Amino acid sequence: MPAKKKVSLSVGRGEKLPVSKGAGLTAKGRAKYNRETGSNLKPPAPNPKTKEDEGRRKSFCARSQSWKGERGKAARKPWNC
Repeated sequence: MPAKKKVSLSVGRGEKLPVSKGAGLTAKGRAKYNRETGSNLKPPAPNPKTKEDEGRRKSFCARSQSWKGERGKAARKPWNC
């Protein structure tokens, strides 16, 4: 398995939101991450319109339930976890 590529994202460059505004990635941050890693990150799906979005929301909420820090709690908020 190839090593994961480390992508440097920063609040100051507008790639991440500060904790006070939700602590997730911005569109610019997702685009940079996708470009550099070949991933396909999508924006949060807080009010899912499709079954696929509902599955993404449930999956994110399940895997992030152990995030107890300030940034983790803020990142879960836009997903309505």
